[in-house]
Amino acid sequence: MSLTLYTSPGCHLCEQAEEILDYVGVSFSAIDISSDVNLVRKYGVRIPVVQRGDGAELGWPFDSLDVERFAA
Repeated sequence: MSLTLYTSPGCHLCEQAEEILDYVGVSFSAIDISSDVNLVRKYGVRIPVVQRGDGAELGWPFDSLDVERFAA
């Protein structure tokens, strides 16, 4: 299953989230919210957020076990 990670430049929590996703070994695409006003409105204070293809979201804070369960 491929996931989407909503992130922005300079976000240290987003960097931690990427490390967790890499550690778990799930494929993901990172979306920079800073270039889209609608995404900033939706995720600006919530990033990092991981989203599945069905639209379900996993918000920070999360760890590797949370990601494994979410991606299963």
